Amino acid sequence: MNPQCPSWKSGGHCFFGEACPRSASERFLESRQGGFHAPYAAKEERTVMAKLLLGKPVIDSLREELKGRIAALEERGVKPGLAIVRVGARPDDLTYERTALKRAAGLGIRARTITLPENASQEELMDVIAWVNSDPSIHGCLMFRPLPEQFDEEAVCDALDSAKDVDGIGRGSMAAVFTGRGPGYAPCTAAACIEMLDAYDIPIAGKRVVVVGRSLVVGKPVSVLLLDRHATVTTCHSRTGDLPAIVRKGDVVILATGRAKAYGRDFFHPGQTVLDVGINVDEAGNLCGDADFDAIEPIVDAITPVPRGIGGVTTSMLMKHVVEAAEKTC
Repeated sequence: MNPQCPSWKSGGHCFFGEACPRSASERFLESRQGGFHAPYAAKEERTVMAKLLLGKPVIDSLREELKGRIAALEERGVKPGLAIVRVGARPDDLTYERTALKRAAGLGIRARTITLPENASQEELMDVIAWVNSDPSIHGCLMFRPLPEQFDEEAVCDALDSAKDVDGIGRGSMAAVFTGRGPGYAPCTAAACIEMLDAYDIPIAGKRVVVVGRSLVVGKPVSVLLLDRHATVTTCHSRTGDLPAIVRKGDVVILATGRAKAYGRDFFHPGQTVLDVGINVDEAGNLCGDADFDAIEPIVDAITPVPRGIGGVTTSMLMKHVVEAAEKTC
């Protein structure tokens, strides 16, 4: 029972029952959302369904934090700048671009988009990267991938100055993540997973974390970030034997394979926290994660929904990295 309910008594019983002056929707949301780490909201007791780890409270808190840091930078004559480099016009790139531009504008980050046609040459793109590296008003760069097949994508990623590589695409940033030394940033989705756990006060140190997926975008870097926070990490992949048994051993499970609803109730047990990084489209054309949400929500303690989970926090982490990069120039 919510201790702020006017009908709450010391014995923990509401004398009004269903006639409680709080609305039914308020009671429902309290039971579904569970506790947030301050300052997101007061903790609530979990009832039957899993606690929903929603991205919005984390995004809102990051917005307030970053506005203060940006104001401090502007007092010192520095306005954070983001360059978005796009080759071609893939629909998913355009969607994320619009989201990033809107988020940047809301924070007061100067963002600009540099576009090249899909048939652009390697030399043309390398010239753009060189310009980004040399422009002191640009503190971070987001480049959409995959690039069209005519490009040497690895060479382009490595050409970006690690100090401006705010989405962790180059070797320099990867080296910084894996060694803890040198300039560079973790990929934003991997960083968003850590931010989400911290925001909801979910312990990392000493916990068993199972990461399903080994990409350089999420699986590998988030495993290292978790190790840095003293978790015991198991990284799984498509050739892992008896995957359900291994996933069931995790206190925290991070799903990052891009397989729609591939992980059902056989993989989970009560007490687990699930971060679903997958963004897929199911057979009905609806967005969904890697988890079979309807099947496992009644089982686990907490889970990020798709949509409304990790995705929006990823964009906020991009902005946070841009601000950090601007601060390092002062």
